[in-house]
Amino acid sequence: MTGTLAPEAERPPAPEAGPADAPAVSPTVRRTARRAVPWIVLAVIAVIVGLSGVLLNGDRGIGGDPLSATNPGPAGGKALVQVLGQQGVTVRTAGTLDEVRAAAGDDTTVLVYDPAGNLDRQGYDQLTSIASTIVLVEPDFAALQALAPGVHAAGDPGSTAAAGCDLPVAQRAVRIDPRPTANTKGVASPGSFRVTGDATACFVASGGRASLVHTTYDGRTVYLLGSAATLMNDGVDRLGNAALGLGLLGEHRTLVWYLPGLLDRPVTGPPDLATLTPGWVTPVLLLLTLVFVAAAVWRGRRFGPLVVEHLPVVVRAGETREGRARLYQRSSARLRAADALRIGAIGRLASQVGLPRVATTEEVADAVAAITGRDHAGIRYLLLEQRPGSDRELVELSDRLAELESATADAASPHSPHTPHTRRTTGRMEP
Repeated sequence: MTGTLAPEAERPPAPEAGPADAPAVSPTVRRTARRAVPWIVLAVIAVIVGLSGVLLNGDRGIGGDPLSATNPGPAGGKALVQVLGQQGVTVRTAGTLDEVRAAAGDDTTVLVYDPAGNLDRQGYDQLTSIASTIVLVEPDFAALQALAPGVHAAGDPGSTAAAGCDLPVAQRAVRIDPRPTANTKGVASPGSFRVTGDATACFVASGGRASLVHTTYDGRTVYLLGSAATLMNDGVDRLGNAALGLGLLGEHRTLVWYLPGLLDRPVTGPPDLATLTPGWVTPVLLLLTLVFVAAAVWRGRRFGPLVVEHLPVVVRAGETREGRARLYQRSSARLRAADALRIGAIGRLASQVGLPRVATTEEVADAVAAITGRDHAGIRYLLLEQRPGSDRELVELSDRLAELESATADAASPHSPHTPHTRRTTGRMEP
């Protein structure tokens, strides 16, 4: 029949709720991005530290050792070595005094570049017995004391300077530029000299600062060159730098290019920490420090003010009082417990005698003594001075305070003769 409902048995069962009907719980894009923020910050810090390490190291880490005969980078010396080889000079590299001794001959020039100070005075004395000419590039105080005691360091060489002396190597160069270029700044440490003895000073700038000094030691010719940038690949083509380098290093048939290393350090003096530390240690320590600071800021940030939240349970005042009493008992804090009892008793006594709660203990004791007729000194001793030395004495103190409150209440509001006498509650915790 049209419009009638189908019987209950013929109705199709209602579809049961399945997993497809459950609400989606997948994290949103905003929540995922919020969780990834700390890791993104750490990644950015790592990239910044890595780039800083590359910029701080500059071409030193990329271009090899400074003034190395095999280094084609801006701070290397390979360009000058190749030109010397084309002019018939045999160039041999050395990293220790033994290698210098094995490579040197009767007609030999030894170039010494030792910015780390690995060679001591004894090593320089040995060089005078090996080489015919010694060229010291950026010599330190030990080198000057060993081979040129009449020459002293004078600081920055300044700008370009003319020869100003009668040395053939200086006159051929005419004018040099000892300053480092943008690519060698931070690698070369140019300096100058001030002569007080019989040495010859060349390329003298203002203030008497010479970039080249010629002297002799133990019958050997010694040249002091204040700036390694003059011989480096990125600066040798400026003004007369190339002519000066070829004149100093091409005087003899054999040139030993000597860069002292750790093996040349004296046995009695251990290498310093900076020499032994690998170059990657400083960037890694800096990265770890930044990560620690970022983690401390991230995890130690404030989450805002405290929010009052109602607890799902009710803690009765009696339970709190009993718990505090057990803590006092466990720590034998009898005096603190006695003070708590006295404070409560004094407040209730003040109310019973009609005094405000801000009344002093002396005022309460006077009023209680007056209304009960008891000794004022005894009441004061009970409320202020008695110190329980045992749990028994503490209980006795509690009982006496309770008895005093009861007596005060009776005196303040006497019972009717028709009303039976009942014990008044004091509000304290019963033992």
